[in-house]
Amino acid sequence: MADAWHQFGADLVVGATGDLAAADGPVLGQQRVLRRLLTNPGDYIWAPAYGAGLARFVGSPASAAQIRAVVRSQIFKEAAVARAPEPVIDVERDTAGTVYVHIRYADAASGATQVLSFSVGNG
Repeated sequence: MADAWHQFGADLVVGATGDLAAADGPVLGQQRVLRRLLTNPGDYIWAPAYGAGLARFVGSPASAAQIRAVVRSQIFKEAAVARAPEPVIDVERDTAGTVYVHIRYADAASGATQVLSFSVGNG
């Protein structure tokens, strides 16, 4: 089933016919992973445990390894992420506290490699 096309932090997208654009396939999986990682736990009142809340690590003393562990634990909760091959998760931090995340994973439905890169913070 398709979702409304919505990149986290952006507006909804209108389709060619004037209705809301739909996301499906690998893009749907990418949007769901990104939404899960950037949503704070407790923000969805019907699913209080949903979300990794990566923004809480901006400027915090948490190590890249700790952030990587949170990302790994959350992405496997999305059906679009295959367990094998193991996803590759790179996390870097800069001196301003910005967290940079780069994830490579296999799409569970197609097996195709998906790449998701984003930053949280000032960068």
